[in-house]
Amino acid sequence: ELLGMWIAQTEGAKFWLSVMTELKNRGVQDILVACVDGLKGFPDAIASVYPHTDIQLCIVHVVRNSLRFVSWKDYKAVTSGLKAIYQASTEENALKSLDIFCDQWNHQYPKIGESWRANWENIRTIFSYPAEIRHAIYTTNAIESLNSVIRHSTKKRKIFSSDDSVKKVIYLATSNAA
Repeated sequence: ELLGMWIAQTEGAKFWLSVMTELKNRGVQDILVACVDGLKGFPDAIASVYPHTDIQLCIVHVVRNSLRFVSWKDYKAVTSGLKAIYQASTEENALKSLDIFCDQWNHQYPKIGESWRANWENIRTIFSYPAEIRHAIYTTNAIESLNSVIRHSTKKRKIFSSDDSVKKVIYLATSNAA
């Protein structure tokens, strides 16, 4: 369910804190899990307003960021190594897979292992949930799909006369997508 639409010049910590505070004021009492794509300040804003929320970094985004600088010849093997991490049955097994990955690839791609370890606190959340739920919380694909519908509807019209006109187009696009 779409809870609101906000228009801002940037998506910094201050913006996300105002969004989370507004949701709280409108009656959203808690959030069990928030899957985020690494937007600066978003996890901190969620934690500030909803301190008991489990934050999960979108695995699809983490993997995509990891693969940005991987050569084409290593792409499949690196992807397979990363998959062993996020598809592990337990956090302990995931950490073992991360160690194996780092042993194999750190000489060539040290930033990948560093990034996974630095972000582990918000990657590991999926291992707190049963496998049946993990698939629903490890990616922001549902949100990305909605964003795609919004982009498609707003891209046609390059200029809007006001914020309200943008909101109307987005409202109609999301209503038709539902």
